[in-house]
Amino acid sequence: MCGITALFAYHTDAPPVAVSELLAVNQAMLRRGPDGGGHWIDDTSRIALAHRRLAIIDLSTDAAQPMVRDSLAGEAERFRITYNGEIYNFRALRAELETQGVTFTTQSDTEVLVRLYERDGADMAGQLRGMFTLAIWDAKAESLFIARDPFGIKPLYVADDGRTLRVASQVKALLAGGHAGKAGPDPAGHAGFYLFGSVPEPHTLYADIKALAPGTTLTVEKGGKRRETTFFNVQNALATAPAEAAEIDLRELLLDSLRHHFVADVPVGVFLSAGLDSTTLTALAAEAQSGDIRTFTLGFEEFEGTPKDEVPLAEAVSAHYGTRHLTERIAKLHFDSALPDILHAMDQPSVDGVNTYFVSRVAAHGGLKVVLSGLGGDELFGGYDTFRQVPRLAETLGAVPGIGAIGKLFRHVTGPLISAMASPKYAGLLELGGSYGGAYLLRRGMFMPWELPDVMDPDMARAGWEQLQPIARMNAGVEGIAAPQGKIHALEMAWYMRNQLLRDADWAGMAHSLEIRVPLVDPVLFAGLAPKFASKRDMAITPATPLPDAILNRPKSGFFVPVERWVQESGGQQGSARGLRGWARKVLATQNV
Repeated sequence: MCGITALFAYHTDAPPVAVSELLAVNQAMLRRGPDGGGHWIDDTSRIALAHRRLAIIDLSTDAAQPMVRDSLAGEAERFRITYNGEIYNFRALRAELETQGVTFTTQSDTEVLVRLYERDGADMAGQLRGMFTLAIWDAKAESLFIARDPFGIKPLYVADDGRTLRVASQVKALLAGGHAGKAGPDPAGHAGFYLFGSVPEPHTLYADIKALAPGTTLTVEKGGKRRETTFFNVQNALATAPAEAAEIDLRELLLDSLRHHFVADVPVGVFLSAGLDSTTLTALAAEAQSGDIRTFTLGFEEFEGTPKDEVPLAEAVSAHYGTRHLTERIAKLHFDSALPDILHAMDQPSVDGVNTYFVSRVAAHGGLKVVLSGLGGDELFGGYDTFRQVPRLAETLGAVPGIGAIGKLFRHVTGPLISAMASPKYAGLLELGGSYGGAYLLRRGMFMPWELPDVMDPDMARAGWEQLQPIARMNAGVEGIAAPQGKIHALEMAWYMRNQLLRDADWAGMAHSLEIRVPLVDPVLFAGLAPKFASKRDMAITPATPLPDAILNRPKSGFFVPVERWVQESGGQQGSARGLRGWARKVLATQNV
Protein backbone atom coordinates (compact mmCIF):
# COMPACT_ATOMS: atom_id res chain seq x y z
CA MET A 1 0.00 0.00 0.00
CA CYS A 2 1.32 3.39 -0.93
CA GLY A 3 0.63 7.04 -1.56
CA ILE A 4 0.63 8.60 -5.02
CA THR A 5 0.85 12.12 -6.37
CA ALA A 6 0.43 13.55 -9.88
CA LEU A 7 0.57 17.20 -10.92
CA PHE A 8 -0.25 18.06 -14.53
CA ALA A 9 -0.14 21.64 -15.84
CA TYR A 10 -2.23 20.75 -18.87
CA HIS A 11 -3.33 24.25 -19.95
CA THR A 12 -0.96 26.50 -21.88
CA ASP A 13 -1.60 29.28 -19.35
CA ALA A 14 -0.86 27.09 -16.34
CA PRO A 15 2.22 27.98 -14.28
CA PRO A 16 4.97 25.35 -14.23
CA VAL A 17 4.68 22.55 -11.70
CA ALA A 18 6.74 23.33 -8.61
CA VAL A 19 9.02 20.69 -7.16
CA SER A 20 8.35 22.13 -3.71
CA GLU A 21 4.63 21.43 -4.06
CA LEU A 22 5.28 17.91 -5.33
CA LEU A 23 7.56 17.10 -2.40
CA ALA A 24 5.18 18.64 0.14
CA VAL A 25 2.27 16.52 -1.08
CA ASN A 26 4.42 13.39 -1.14
CA GLN A 27 5.92 13.98 2.29
CA ALA A 28 2.44 14.40 3.80
CA MET A 29 1.82 10.73 2.95
CA LEU A 30 4.97 9.37 4.58
CA ARG A 31 3.08 6.91 6.77
CA ARG A 32 1.41 5.39 3.72
CA GLY A 33 4.84 4.36 2.46
CA PRO A 34 7.77 4.42 4.86
CA ASP A 35 9.82 1.93 2.80
CA GLY A 36 10.83 4.42 0.15
CA GLY A 37 9.89 7.50 -1.79
CA GLY A 38 10.59 8.84 -5.24
CA HIS A 39 9.58 11.65 -7.54
CA TRP A 40 10.00 12.77 -11.13
CA ILE A 41 9.34 16.00 -12.99
CA ASP A 42 9.77 16.48 -16.70
CA ASP A 43 12.18 18.98 -18.28
CA THR A 44 9.39 21.46 -19.07
CA SER A 45 7.87 21.28 -15.55
CA ARG A 46 4.45 20.44 -16.98
CA ILE A 47 4.02 16.99 -15.42
CA ALA A 48 5.30 15.51 -12.17
CA LEU A 49 4.74 12.22 -10.34
CA ALA A 50 5.67 11.13 -6.82
CA HIS A 51 5.31 8.00 -4.72
CA ARG A 52 5.55 6.75 -1.15
CA ARG A 53 6.22 3.00 -0.96
CA LEU A 54 5.06 0.27 1.40
CA ALA A 55 6.82 -2.72 -0.13
CA ILE A 56 4.52 -5.76 -0.35
CA ILE A 57 5.21 -7.37 -3.76
CA ASP A 58 8.76 -7.49 -5.18
CA LEU A 59 10.59 -5.90 -2.29
CA SER A 60 13.62 -5.00 -4.41
CA THR A 61 14.55 -1.47 -5.40
CA ASP A 62 13.88 -2.48 -9.03
CA ALA A 63 10.17 -2.12 -8.26
CA ALA A 64 10.50 1.41 -6.86
CA GLN A 65 8.25 4.14 -8.20
CA PRO A 66 7.62 6.28 -10.11
CA MET A 67 8.57 3.53 -12.54
CA VAL A 68 9.67 4.41 -16.07
CA ARG A 69 9.56 2.12 -19.09
CA ASP A 70 10.38 2.48 -22.76
CA SER A 71 7.55 1.47 -25.05
CA LEU A 72 7.67 -1.96 -26.63
CA ALA A 73 8.31 -0.15 -29.91
CA GLY A 74 11.50 1.34 -28.46
CA GLU A 75 10.28 4.87 -27.64
CA ALA A 76 12.54 5.93 -24.81
CA GLU A 77 10.96 6.57 -21.41
CA ARG A 78 7.48 6.83 -22.87
CA PHE A 79 5.55 5.58 -19.80
CA ARG A 80 5.83 6.53 -16.15
CA ILE A 81 3.58 5.20 -13.40
CA THR A 82 2.81 5.87 -9.76
CA TYR A 83 0.45 3.33 -8.28
CA ASN A 84 -1.20 2.49 -4.95
CA GLY A 85 -2.69 -0.91 -4.20
CA GLU A 86 -2.39 -4.58 -5.01
CA ILE A 87 -3.36 -6.43 -8.19
CA TYR A 88 -4.12 -9.97 -7.07
CA ASN A 89 -4.31 -11.43 -10.59
CA PHE A 90 -1.13 -9.74 -11.83
CA ARG A 91 0.69 -13.05 -12.36
CA ALA A 92 -2.04 -14.34 -14.66
CA LEU A 93 -2.01 -11.03 -16.57
CA ARG A 94 1.78 -11.17 -16.79
CA ALA A 95 1.69 -14.73 -18.15
CA GLU A 96 -0.80 -13.65 -20.81
CA LEU A 97 1.41 -10.73 -21.85
CA GLU A 98 4.47 -12.97 -21.96
CA THR A 99 2.74 -15.27 -24.46
CA GLN A 100 2.51 -12.16 -26.68
CA GLY A 101 6.25 -11.56 -26.48
CA VAL A 102 6.35 -9.01 -23.64
CA THR A 103 9.37 -9.35 -21.36
CA PHE A 104 9.64 -8.10 -17.79
CA THR A 105 12.59 -7.00 -15.69
CA THR A 106 10.89 -7.06 -12.25
CA GLN A 107 8.53 -9.34 -10.34
CA SER A 108 6.22 -6.45 -9.54
CA ASP A 109 2.57 -5.88 -10.38
CA THR A 110 3.50 -2.28 -11.24
CA GLU A 111 5.37 -3.25 -14.38
CA VAL A 112 2.43 -5.41 -15.48
CA LEU A 113 0.16 -2.35 -15.23
CA VAL A 114 2.43 -0.37 -17.57
CA ARG A 115 2.46 -3.09 -20.23
CA LEU A 116 -1.26 -3.70 -19.90
CA TYR A 117 -1.93 0.01 -20.39
CA GLU A 118 0.38 0.12 -23.39
CA ARG A 119 -1.62 -2.70 -24.97
CA ASP A 120 -5.19 -1.85 -23.97
CA GLY A 121 -5.28 1.78 -22.88
CA ALA A 122 -8.14 2.67 -20.54
CA ASP A 123 -9.70 -0.76 -21.10
CA MET A 124 -6.98 -2.26 -18.94
CA ALA A 125 -8.77 -1.19 -15.74
CA GLY A 126 -11.62 -3.65 -16.16
CA GLN A 127 -9.17 -6.56 -16.23
CA LEU A 128 -7.69 -5.86 -12.81
CA ARG A 129 -8.68 -7.82 -9.73
CA GLY A 130 -7.58 -5.94 -6.68
CA MET A 131 -7.64 -2.61 -4.93
CA PHE A 132 -5.90 0.21 -6.69
CA THR A 133 -5.49 3.78 -7.73
CA LEU A 134 -2.94 4.68 -10.36
CA ALA A 135 -1.61 7.46 -12.56
CA ILE A 136 0.24 6.76 -15.84
CA TRP A 137 1.94 9.45 -17.90
CA ASP A 138 2.23 8.80 -21.64
CA ALA A 139 4.97 11.09 -22.95
CA LYS A 140 4.13 10.47 -26.60
CA ALA A 141 0.41 11.26 -26.23
CA GLU A 142 1.14 13.92 -23.58
CA SER A 143 -1.69 12.57 -21.49
CA LEU A 144 -2.24 11.55 -17.87
CA PHE A 145 -4.37 8.48 -17.17
CA ILE A 146 -5.82 7.88 -13.69
CA ALA A 147 -8.06 5.07 -12.44
CA ARG A 148 -9.70 3.78 -9.25
CA ASP A 149 -10.76 0.26 -8.29
CA PRO A 150 -14.39 -0.97 -8.74
CA PHE A 151 -15.63 -0.57 -5.15
CA GLY A 152 -13.51 2.40 -4.12
CA ILE A 153 -11.37 0.47 -1.66
CA LYS A 154 -8.50 2.87 -2.27
CA PRO A 155 -9.09 6.65 -2.27
CA LEU A 156 -8.06 9.07 -4.99
CA TYR A 157 -8.71 12.81 -4.84
CA VAL A 158 -8.58 15.34 -7.62
CA ALA A 159 -8.30 19.13 -7.58
CA ASP A 160 -8.65 20.86 -10.97
CA ASP A 161 -8.52 24.65 -11.19
CA GLY A 162 -9.03 24.70 -14.97
CA ARG A 163 -5.33 24.87 -15.69
CA THR A 164 -3.60 22.31 -13.48
CA LEU A 165 -4.77 18.87 -12.40
CA ARG A 166 -3.64 17.77 -8.94
CA VAL A 167 -4.10 14.15 -7.83
CA ALA A 168 -3.24 12.45 -4.53
CA SER A 169 -4.22 9.59 -2.23
CA GLN A 170 -5.24 11.94 0.58
CA VAL A 171 -7.15 15.19 0.90
CA LYS A 172 -4.72 16.43 3.53
CA ALA A 173 -1.80 15.72 1.20
CA LEU A 174 -3.29 17.94 -1.49
CA LEU A 175 -3.79 20.65 1.13
CA ALA A 176 -0.14 20.32 2.15
CA GLY A 177 0.86 21.31 -1.39
CA GLY A 178 -0.56 24.77 -0.79
CA HIS A 179 -2.68 25.12 -3.95
CA ALA A 180 -5.75 22.96 -3.28
CA GLY A 181 -8.50 23.75 -0.81
CA LYS A 182 -8.49 27.45 -1.67
CA ALA A 183 -12.09 27.62 -2.94
CA GLY A 184 -13.59 27.42 0.53
CA PRO A 185 -15.74 24.77 2.17
CA ASP A 186 -18.02 22.41 0.28
CA PRO A 187 -21.48 22.79 1.87
CA ALA A 188 -22.53 19.34 0.61
CA GLY A 189 -19.51 17.74 2.25
CA HIS A 190 -20.22 19.39 5.60
CA ALA A 191 -23.95 18.65 5.51
CA GLY A 192 -23.27 15.10 4.37
CA PHE A 193 -20.96 14.49 7.31
CA TYR A 194 -23.62 15.51 9.81
CA LEU A 195 -26.23 13.45 7.99
CA PHE A 196 -24.21 10.24 7.72
CA GLY A 197 -21.19 10.49 10.01
CA SER A 198 -18.86 10.48 6.99
CA VAL A 199 -18.44 12.72 3.95
CA PRO A 200 -20.32 11.25 0.96
CA GLU A 201 -18.41 11.01 -2.29
CA PRO A 202 -17.58 12.71 -4.53
CA HIS A 203 -17.59 15.52 -1.98
CA THR A 204 -14.93 16.42 0.55
CA LEU A 205 -14.94 19.29 3.04
CA TYR A 206 -13.38 21.45 0.30
CA ALA A 207 -15.21 22.80 -2.73
CA ASP A 208 -12.28 22.30 -5.11
CA ILE A 209 -11.30 18.75 -4.06
CA LYS A 210 -13.37 15.79 -5.24
CA ALA A 211 -13.02 12.01 -5.12
CA LEU A 212 -12.62 10.15 -8.39
CA ALA A 213 -15.61 7.82 -8.66
CA PRO A 214 -14.94 4.10 -8.08
CA GLY A 215 -14.77 1.98 -11.22
CA THR A 216 -13.78 5.06 -13.22
CA THR A 217 -10.88 6.09 -15.42
CA LEU A 218 -10.00 9.62 -16.46
CA THR A 219 -7.60 10.63 -19.23
CA VAL A 220 -6.51 14.28 -19.46
CA GLU A 221 -4.50 15.44 -22.46
CA LYS A 222 -2.31 18.47 -22.92
CA GLY A 223 -4.66 21.35 -23.62
CA GLY A 224 -7.37 19.98 -21.33
CA LYS A 225 -9.27 17.50 -23.47
CA ARG A 226 -10.52 14.64 -21.28
CA ARG A 227 -12.17 11.26 -21.55
CA GLU A 228 -13.91 9.57 -18.63
CA THR A 229 -15.03 5.94 -18.68
CA THR A 230 -16.87 3.73 -16.22
CA PHE A 231 -15.74 0.11 -16.15
CA PHE A 232 -17.74 -0.95 -13.09
CA ASN A 233 -20.81 0.31 -11.25
CA VAL A 234 -22.56 -1.54 -8.41
CA GLN A 235 -26.00 -0.35 -9.44
CA ASN A 236 -25.56 -1.40 -13.07
CA ALA A 237 -24.07 -4.73 -12.05
CA LEU A 238 -27.09 -5.50 -9.87
CA ALA A 239 -29.61 -4.21 -12.41
CA THR A 240 -28.17 -6.26 -15.28
CA ALA A 241 -27.32 -9.47 -13.41
CA PRO A 242 -29.21 -12.50 -14.79
CA ALA A 243 -32.53 -12.99 -12.99
CA GLU A 244 -31.78 -16.68 -12.64
CA ALA A 245 -28.34 -16.95 -11.15
CA ALA A 246 -26.25 -19.94 -12.14
CA GLU A 247 -25.57 -22.62 -9.57
CA ILE A 248 -22.73 -21.41 -7.37
CA ASP A 249 -20.18 -23.07 -5.14
CA LEU A 250 -20.00 -20.50 -2.36
CA ARG A 251 -17.16 -22.25 -0.60
CA GLU A 252 -15.02 -22.23 -3.74
CA LEU A 253 -15.86 -18.59 -4.46
CA LEU A 254 -14.75 -17.61 -0.97
CA LEU A 255 -11.60 -19.72 -1.11
CA ASP A 256 -10.75 -18.27 -4.51
CA SER A 257 -11.01 -14.71 -3.20
CA LEU A 258 -9.06 -15.60 -0.08
CA ARG A 259 -6.22 -17.22 -2.05
CA HIS A 260 -5.93 -14.15 -4.25
CA HIS A 261 -5.84 -11.85 -1.23
CA PHE A 262 -2.90 -13.79 0.22
CA VAL A 263 -0.72 -12.85 -2.77
CA ALA A 264 2.25 -11.06 -1.17
CA ASP A 265 5.98 -11.30 -0.59
CA VAL A 266 5.47 -10.56 3.13
CA PRO A 267 3.40 -12.36 5.79
CA VAL A 268 -0.38 -11.74 5.80
CA GLY A 269 -2.44 -11.80 9.02
CA VAL A 270 -6.17 -11.68 9.83
CA PHE A 271 -8.21 -9.36 12.02
CA LEU A 272 -10.29 -11.66 14.24
CA SER A 273 -13.41 -10.63 16.17
CA ALA A 274 -16.31 -12.81 17.33
CA GLY A 275 -18.35 -12.05 14.20
CA LEU A 276 -19.14 -14.47 11.41
CA ASP A 277 -17.17 -12.57 8.76
CA SER A 278 -13.73 -12.62 10.37
CA THR A 279 -14.17 -16.06 11.95
CA THR A 280 -15.13 -17.54 8.57
CA LEU A 281 -12.10 -15.91 6.92
CA THR A 282 -9.88 -17.26 9.68
CA ALA A 283 -11.29 -20.78 9.26
CA LEU A 284 -10.85 -20.74 5.49
CA ALA A 285 -7.37 -19.23 5.77
CA ALA A 286 -6.32 -21.99 8.16
CA GLU A 287 -7.19 -24.66 5.60
CA ALA A 288 -6.06 -22.81 2.49
CA GLN A 289 -2.67 -21.51 3.63
CA SER A 290 0.40 -23.43 4.74
CA GLY A 291 2.37 -22.22 7.73
CA ASP A 292 1.34 -20.02 10.62
CA ILE A 293 -1.79 -17.91 10.40
CA ARG A 294 -1.46 -14.85 12.61
CA THR A 295 -4.65 -13.33 14.06
CA PHE A 296 -5.27 -10.13 16.00
CA THR A 297 -8.10 -9.14 18.31
CA LEU A 298 -8.94 -5.83 19.95
CA GLY A 299 -10.72 -5.69 23.30
CA PHE A 300 -11.87 -2.89 25.58
CA GLU A 301 -11.31 -2.90 29.33
CA GLU A 302 -14.75 -1.38 29.90
CA PHE A 303 -16.39 -4.42 28.27
CA GLU A 304 -14.35 -7.15 29.97
CA GLY A 305 -16.65 -9.74 31.45
CA THR A 306 -19.75 -8.36 29.71
CA PRO A 307 -21.72 -9.65 26.67
CA LYS A 308 -20.04 -6.91 24.58
CA ASP A 309 -16.61 -8.43 25.11
CA GLU A 310 -15.44 -10.10 21.88
CA VAL A 311 -12.14 -11.34 23.25
CA PRO A 312 -13.09 -14.73 24.78
CA LEU A 313 -14.87 -15.99 21.65
CA ALA A 314 -12.16 -14.68 19.33
CA GLU A 315 -9.49 -16.42 21.37
CA ALA A 316 -11.55 -19.61 21.31
CA VAL A 317 -11.71 -19.44 17.51
CA SER A 318 -7.94 -18.90 17.37
CA ALA A 319 -7.38 -21.99 19.49
CA HIS A 320 -9.91 -23.95 17.40
CA TYR A 321 -7.98 -23.28 14.18
CA GLY A 322 -4.48 -23.17 15.62
CA THR A 323 -3.59 -19.60 14.72
CA ARG A 324 -0.82 -17.62 16.36
CA HIS A 325 -2.87 -15.04 18.19
CA LEU A 326 -2.36 -11.64 19.78
CA THR A 327 -4.98 -9.81 21.85
CA GLU A 328 -4.70 -6.28 23.16
CA ARG A 329 -7.14 -4.51 25.42
CA ILE A 330 -7.35 -0.75 25.47
CA ALA A 331 -8.97 1.69 27.88
CA LYS A 332 -9.84 5.36 27.98
CA LEU A 333 -6.29 6.36 28.85
CA HIS A 334 -5.07 4.76 25.61
CA PHE A 335 -7.76 6.62 23.68
CA ASP A 336 -6.84 9.94 25.33
CA SER A 337 -3.18 9.41 24.52
CA ALA A 338 -3.85 8.48 20.89
CA LEU A 339 -6.60 11.01 20.20
CA PRO A 340 -4.36 13.72 18.65
CA ASP A 341 -2.85 11.16 16.29
CA ILE A 342 -6.27 9.68 15.44
CA LEU A 343 -7.59 13.09 14.44
CA HIS A 344 -4.43 13.86 12.48
CA ALA A 345 -4.49 10.54 10.63
CA MET A 346 -8.21 10.82 9.86
CA ASP A 347 -7.99 12.20 6.33
CA GLN A 348 -11.67 13.12 6.25
CA PRO A 349 -13.89 13.36 9.34
CA SER A 350 -15.55 10.15 10.49
CA VAL A 351 -17.49 9.01 13.55
CA ASP A 352 -16.02 5.52 13.14
CA GLY A 353 -12.63 3.95 12.60
CA VAL A 354 -11.28 4.14 16.16
CA ASN A 355 -11.41 0.36 16.55
CA THR A 356 -9.62 -0.13 13.22
CA TYR A 357 -6.96 2.36 14.27
CA PHE A 358 -6.17 0.43 17.44
CA VAL A 359 -6.30 -3.09 16.00
CA SER A 360 -4.09 -1.90 13.13
CA ARG A 361 -1.63 -0.67 15.72
CA VAL A 362 -1.65 -4.11 17.34
CA ALA A 363 -0.89 -5.81 14.01
CA ALA A 364 1.81 -3.30 13.09
CA HIS A 365 3.49 -3.67 16.47
CA GLY A 366 3.35 -7.41 15.84
CA GLY A 367 5.56 -6.89 12.79
CA LEU A 368 2.98 -7.23 10.00
CA LYS A 369 2.46 -5.06 6.95
CA VAL A 370 -0.67 -6.81 5.60
CA VAL A 371 -3.86 -8.08 7.26
CA LEU A 372 -7.21 -9.37 6.01
CA SER A 373 -10.45 -7.88 7.28
CA GLY A 374 -14.02 -9.20 7.17
CA LEU A 375 -15.24 -5.78 6.06
CA GLY A 376 -17.97 -6.07 3.43
CA GLY A 377 -19.54 -9.27 4.71
CA ASP A 378 -22.68 -7.58 5.96
CA GLU A 379 -23.10 -5.68 2.70
CA LEU A 380 -22.53 -8.80 0.59
CA PHE A 381 -24.56 -11.26 2.64
CA GLY A 382 -27.36 -9.02 3.94
CA GLY A 383 -26.23 -8.95 7.55
CA TYR A 384 -27.68 -5.59 8.56
CA ASP A 385 -31.23 -4.99 9.74
CA THR A 386 -31.51 -2.45 6.92
CA PHE A 387 -32.09 -5.39 4.56
CA ARG A 388 -35.35 -6.07 6.38
CA GLN A 389 -36.41 -2.74 7.83
CA VAL A 390 -35.89 -0.39 4.87
CA PRO A 391 -37.84 -2.42 2.24
CA ARG A 392 -40.67 -3.03 4.70
CA LEU A 393 -40.95 0.67 5.53
CA ALA A 394 -40.54 1.92 1.95
CA GLU A 395 -42.99 -0.56 0.44
CA THR A 396 -45.64 -0.01 3.16
CA LEU A 397 -45.57 3.78 3.38
CA GLY A 398 -44.78 4.23 -0.31
CA ALA A 399 -48.16 2.70 -1.15
CA VAL A 400 -49.98 5.53 0.68
CA PRO A 401 -50.84 8.43 -1.70
CA GLY A 402 -49.42 11.77 -0.57
CA ILE A 403 -47.65 10.27 2.42
CA GLY A 404 -44.69 12.65 2.07
CA ALA A 405 -46.79 15.81 2.32
CA ILE A 406 -48.83 14.37 5.17
CA GLY A 407 -45.66 13.36 6.95
CA LYS A 408 -44.11 16.79 6.59
CA LEU A 409 -47.14 18.39 8.20
CA PHE A 410 -47.05 15.76 10.94
CA ARG A 411 -43.38 16.54 11.62
CA HIS A 412 -43.97 20.27 11.86
CA VAL A 413 -46.78 19.76 14.35
CA THR A 414 -45.33 16.99 16.49
CA GLY A 415 -41.60 17.23 15.85
CA PRO A 416 -40.56 19.28 18.94
CA LEU A 417 -42.52 17.04 21.27
CA ILE A 418 -41.27 13.81 19.72
CA SER A 419 -37.68 15.02 19.65
CA ALA A 420 -37.85 15.88 23.35
CA MET A 421 -39.07 12.39 24.22
CA ALA A 422 -37.38 10.12 21.67
CA SER A 423 -35.17 10.09 18.61
CA PRO A 424 -35.88 12.92 16.12
CA LYS A 425 -36.13 10.20 13.49
CA TYR A 426 -39.60 9.27 14.68
CA ALA A 427 -40.87 12.72 13.72
CA GLY A 428 -39.82 12.14 10.12
CA LEU A 429 -41.04 8.57 9.81
CA LEU A 430 -44.03 9.39 7.59
CA GLU A 431 -42.27 12.16 5.67
CA LEU A 432 -39.21 10.17 4.66
CA GLY A 433 -40.18 6.54 5.02
CA GLY A 434 -42.12 6.20 1.77
CA SER A 435 -39.06 5.82 -0.49
CA TYR A 436 -35.95 3.69 -0.34
CA GLY A 437 -33.71 6.74 -0.14
CA GLY A 438 -35.74 8.33 2.63
CA ALA A 439 -36.12 5.12 4.60
CA TYR A 440 -32.39 4.46 4.29
CA LEU A 441 -31.60 7.96 5.57
CA LEU A 442 -33.88 7.33 8.54
CA ARG A 443 -32.00 4.14 9.32
CA ARG A 444 -28.44 5.30 8.65
CA GLY A 445 -28.75 9.03 9.36
CA MET A 446 -27.03 10.61 12.35
CA PHE A 447 -28.73 14.00 12.21
CA MET A 448 -31.97 14.52 10.34
CA PRO A 449 -32.23 17.13 7.54
CA TRP A 450 -34.30 19.56 9.63
CA GLU A 451 -31.65 19.44 12.38
CA LEU A 452 -28.79 20.63 10.16
CA PRO A 453 -29.35 24.38 10.76
CA ASP A 454 -28.93 23.71 14.50
CA VAL A 455 -25.49 22.10 14.18
CA MET A 456 -23.93 24.12 11.35
CA ASP A 457 -24.32 27.50 9.73
CA PRO A 458 -27.99 27.67 8.57
CA ASP A 459 -27.13 29.08 5.14
CA MET A 460 -24.48 26.41 4.61
CA ALA A 461 -26.92 23.77 5.81
CA ARG A 462 -29.53 24.81 3.22
CA ALA A 463 -26.96 25.04 0.45
CA GLY A 464 -25.45 21.70 1.42
CA TRP A 465 -28.78 19.90 1.45
CA GLU A 466 -29.76 21.34 -1.93
CA GLN A 467 -26.38 20.50 -3.44
CA LEU A 468 -26.17 16.99 -1.99
CA GLN A 469 -29.79 15.92 -2.61
CA PRO A 470 -29.12 12.64 -0.80
CA ILE A 471 -32.63 11.17 -0.97
CA ALA A 472 -32.93 11.83 -4.69
CA ARG A 473 -29.44 10.42 -5.26
CA MET A 474 -30.17 7.30 -3.25
CA ASN A 475 -33.48 6.74 -5.01
CA ALA A 476 -31.75 7.16 -8.37
CA GLY A 477 -29.07 4.73 -7.19
CA VAL A 478 -31.55 1.84 -6.90
CA GLU A 479 -33.42 2.40 -10.17
CA GLY A 480 -33.47 -0.65 -12.38
CA ILE A 481 -32.81 -3.05 -9.51
CA ALA A 482 -35.85 -5.29 -9.18
CA ALA A 483 -35.34 -7.09 -5.87
CA PRO A 484 -35.86 -5.08 -2.67
CA GLN A 485 -32.78 -6.66 -1.10
CA GLY A 486 -30.79 -5.82 -4.21
CA LYS A 487 -31.65 -2.16 -3.65
CA ILE A 488 -30.22 -2.37 -0.14
CA HIS A 489 -27.06 -4.06 -1.41
CA ALA A 490 -26.60 -1.06 -3.73
CA LEU A 491 -27.27 1.51 -1.00
CA GLU A 492 -25.06 -0.12 1.61
CA MET A 493 -22.16 -0.62 -0.79
CA ALA A 494 -22.33 2.84 -2.36
CA TRP A 495 -22.97 4.83 0.82
CA TYR A 496 -22.08 3.15 4.11
CA MET A 497 -19.37 0.73 2.94
CA ARG A 498 -17.64 3.10 0.54
CA ASN A 499 -17.89 6.38 2.42
CA GLN A 500 -17.47 5.02 5.94
CA LEU A 501 -16.02 1.54 6.28
CA LEU A 502 -13.56 1.44 3.39
CA ARG A 503 -12.35 4.98 3.96
CA ASP A 504 -11.86 4.31 7.67
CA ALA A 505 -9.94 1.13 6.89
CA ASP A 506 -7.65 3.11 4.61
CA TRP A 507 -6.75 5.97 6.95
CA ALA A 508 -6.68 3.86 10.12
CA GLY A 509 -4.47 1.19 8.55
CA MET A 510 -2.19 3.70 6.87
CA ALA A 511 -1.74 5.51 10.19
CA HIS A 512 0.38 2.48 11.12
CA SER A 513 1.73 1.71 7.62
CA LEU A 514 -0.52 -1.34 7.51
CA GLU A 515 -2.28 -2.58 4.39
CA ILE A 516 -5.82 -3.81 5.08
CA ARG A 517 -7.17 -6.19 2.46
CA VAL A 518 -10.87 -7.02 2.14
CA PRO A 519 -11.55 -10.43 0.50
CA LEU A 520 -15.32 -9.95 0.80
CA VAL A 521 -15.11 -6.79 -1.33
CA ASP A 522 -14.05 -8.48 -4.53
CA PRO A 523 -15.53 -8.07 -8.04
CA VAL A 524 -15.22 -11.76 -8.91
CA LEU A 525 -16.93 -12.85 -5.70
CA PHE A 526 -19.60 -10.17 -6.21
CA ALA A 527 -20.28 -11.27 -9.78
CA GLY A 528 -20.49 -14.90 -8.70
CA LEU A 529 -23.18 -14.13 -6.13
CA ALA A 530 -25.30 -11.43 -7.83
CA PRO A 531 -28.19 -10.98 -7.96
CA LYS A 532 -29.36 -13.60 -5.44
CA PHE A 533 -26.84 -13.27 -2.67
CA ALA A 534 -26.34 -15.98 -0.08
CA SER A 535 -26.94 -15.36 3.62
CA LYS A 536 -24.41 -14.87 6.41
CA ARG A 537 -25.30 -18.34 7.65
CA ASP A 538 -24.55 -19.80 4.21
CA MET A 539 -21.16 -18.11 4.31
CA ALA A 540 -20.41 -19.30 7.83
CA ILE A 541 -20.93 -23.00 7.10
CA THR A 542 -18.44 -23.12 4.22
CA PRO A 543 -15.27 -24.01 6.20
CA ALA A 544 -14.30 -27.70 6.16
CA THR A 545 -13.67 -27.50 9.90
CA PRO A 546 -16.91 -25.95 11.18
CA LEU A 547 -16.99 -22.82 13.26
CA PRO A 548 -17.64 -23.38 16.97
CA ASP A 549 -21.34 -23.50 17.91
CA ALA A 550 -20.85 -20.47 20.14
CA ILE A 551 -20.00 -18.45 17.02
CA LEU A 552 -22.57 -19.96 14.67
CA ASN A 553 -25.44 -19.52 17.12
CA ARG A 554 -24.41 -16.13 18.50
CA PRO A 555 -26.97 -13.38 17.84
CA LYS A 556 -25.69 -10.51 15.72
CA SER A 557 -24.72 -7.70 18.07
CA GLY A 558 -22.42 -5.43 16.13
CA PHE A 559 -18.95 -4.31 17.23
CA PHE A 560 -19.08 -1.83 20.11
CA VAL A 561 -16.52 0.88 20.75
CA PRO A 562 -17.00 3.04 23.90
CA VAL A 563 -16.04 6.27 22.13
CA GLU A 564 -19.11 8.16 23.33
CA ARG A 565 -18.33 7.36 26.95
CA TRP A 566 -14.66 8.27 26.51
CA VAL A 567 -15.47 11.61 24.88
CA GLN A 568 -18.02 12.45 27.56
CA GLU A 569 -15.58 11.61 30.36
CA SER A 570 -12.95 13.79 28.66
CA GLY A 571 -15.25 16.80 28.70
CA GLY A 572 -16.71 16.47 25.22
CA GLN A 573 -19.74 18.66 24.63
CA GLN A 574 -22.51 16.10 24.51
CA GLY A 575 -25.41 18.14 25.82
CA SER A 576 -28.65 16.52 24.71
CA ALA A 577 -26.99 14.84 21.74
CA ARG A 578 -27.65 11.13 21.38
CA GLY A 579 -25.36 8.40 20.14
CA LEU A 580 -22.17 9.65 18.49
CA ARG A 581 -23.41 13.17 17.84
CA GLY A 582 -21.08 14.73 20.37
CA TRP A 583 -18.15 12.83 18.92
CA ALA A 584 -19.11 14.04 15.44
CA ARG A 585 -19.01 17.66 16.53
CA LYS A 586 -15.66 17.16 18.21
CA VAL A 587 -14.19 15.52 15.11
CA LEU A 588 -15.39 18.19 12.70
CA ALA A 589 -14.20 20.96 15.00
CA THR A 590 -10.63 19.69 14.55
CA GLN A 591 -10.73 20.07 10.76
CA ASN A 592 -9.01 23.23 9.57
CA VAL A 593 -11.54 24.34 6.94
